[in-house]
Amino acid sequence: MTPAIADIRDFLSVHHPFDLLPISALDEAAAAVEIVRAAKGTVLWQPGDRVAALYVVRSGAAETLDGDGQLLARMGEGECFGVRALLRDGVAVNRTEIIEDCELWLLPQALVARLRADHPPLSYFFAMFDGGRIGDAMKAGAKEMGLLSMRIQDVLSRAPVTAPGDITVQDAARRMREHKVSALMLTAPDGALAGILTDRDLRSRVVAEGLALDTPVAAVMSHGPRCIEATDLVFEAMLAMSRHNIHHLPVLDHGRVVGCLTTSTVADTHTHSPLFLAKKIHLADATEGLRAVTAQIPALVEDMAAADATAQSIGRVVSALTDAVTERLLALAEARLGPPPVPYVWMAAGSQARQEQTALSDQDNCMILADAYDEAAHGDYFRTLATFVTDGLNACGYVYCPGEMMARTDQWRRPLAAWREYFRKWIDEPQPKALMLSSVFFDLRAVHGDAGLFEDLHRSIVEKSQRNRIFQAHMAHNALTHRPPLGFFRNLVLASGGGRDHTLDLKHNGIVPIVDLARVHGLAAGVPAVNTFERIEAAGAAKALSQDGAADLRDALEFISIVRLRHQARCIREGRKPDNFASPDDLSSFDRSHLKAAFNVIKTLQSSLANTYQLSRF
Repeated sequence: MTPAIADIRDFLSVHHPFDLLPISALDEAAAAVEIVRAAKGTVLWQPGDRVAALYVVRSGAAETLDGDGQLLARMGEGECFGVRALLRDGVAVNRTEIIEDCELWLLPQALVARLRADHPPLSYFFAMFDGGRIGDAMKAGAKEMGLLSMRIQDVLSRAPVTAPGDITVQDAARRMREHKVSALMLTAPDGALAGILTDRDLRSRVVAEGLALDTPVAAVMSHGPRCIEATDLVFEAMLAMSRHNIHHLPVLDHGRVVGCLTTSTVADTHTHSPLFLAKKIHLADATEGLRAVTAQIPALVEDMAAADATAQSIGRVVSALTDAVTERLLALAEARLGPPPVPYVWMAAGSQARQEQTALSDQDNCMILADAYDEAAHGDYFRTLATFVTDGLNACGYVYCPGEMMARTDQWRRPLAAWREYFRKWIDEPQPKALMLSSVFFDLRAVHGDAGLFEDLHRSIVEKSQRNRIFQAHMAHNALTHRPPLGFFRNLVLASGGGRDHTLDLKHNGIVPIVDLARVHGLAAGVPAVNTFERIEAAGAAKALSQDGAADLRDALEFISIVRLRHQARCIREGRKPDNFASPDDLSSFDRSHLKAAFNVIKTLQSSLANTYQLSRF
């Protein structure tokens, strides 16, 4: 190998995606490189031109623009381009021009195709360009996991209830009632499992046969029951229970009884535990019980992220559990205070309303009261109810909103007529404070109570917003205040100061800009949905966003969200409070590269929004 080829190989080996290749493949790529120099102003290709190689920037810079002249990307040292053309039979779809004198390294199309076929990590990287979707890369790199692959020892929720095998049937039944179990493990003198007695055994073998209560339990129990080891898979337990039509399966650890797996336990595990948590929420009779349940939500999020659940599905699950906690607190409050004197509806706002909560969230909520509300007659009731619920939410980990946008604040616990006036003023007179409030209260969803109080109001909000172009322009300007962390050459710009040095703020520089873009486009299109994914899809269907723009924005949201969730799961595993600040050093090269692509989607669509509303200062 010549020194020149060795230099090329060494350069490629430290730049993504070539750093994913083994040394033998890098040697092959380096030997095939053709070196080309291009001066500033050179147009490499126009839409429809033929492209026969992958271009790598050794020095200088280039940019790619779409057919309307919109900037799509700028490429600097170590970055590659021409991928989309190669994946479209070598036909360019955009214009690429040199903006600084360049040294370019060209890798032949046939070599690139072979490297992709032989090396899956490289294929994963280029998957995002195959049709232009970040989501394609996510699907290409995803692994299949399921909770049924968990070990039985991981799903047992309580120690076994046991008794000596020489007790009477009546004593056995009393012990089952005391411990609220449907099966009793009977043990021999040496501690080994001798048998099992179930509710079914008591019905069919004792009551139906008319046996005396002092009958020895050994006469009616199931001897030598089928068992399973604690280290076996839940899936194996399900097969055994189904195959043998049994509802209770004793669990052993080296011959010692450590639990009993039931069909309900398996069902709770099979549904990934949210239903189990929801069941416990609805049975809770005090805030303390609810707090014990919500303490398990971070672990649930960690499990779902590890199982490759989508960010959208995780957001819906966590938000549904928050809804359940809220409804239970309201039920407890009404039980204490009596029925409400006039109808009301409790509204979730912000991320809960959008069904996009994660393990880290404060509370945003409000109340809409029927217009029959009278402050003198009814004020104390609703003030006490709102305080009880928001205090309960805070105790459960949904901390008070720093801006006091909660139903406990008198301003956000008002009759329907007052809310109509709020929104009329916010839309017709969009002052800075109104725009700040709009980012919270234009995302509302009914959680409990008379939803009809909100339905007419919501329709009028959507209609007024769609008709008012000035309001949309102000909202668009507000949506451009959070920028993606990209430098001039698509390098990641990292935070500094405040103890957050060398990190990316995935929420305020990633999620929030997309939420804001979706809100503006959704309101402009008259979309009633508040969920960001649904807003993006509906805006695309209504042509407020192009189909490609909507798909790219949806994929960008999913990718940034899942990186954020996995970062928060890492925090939980390490015993730290989850936050939104991820260090690039903790991310894979795959994630870093695709974050750049996702941030570039945001930047492009923010530029497009600025052009649409003629916001020249963007």
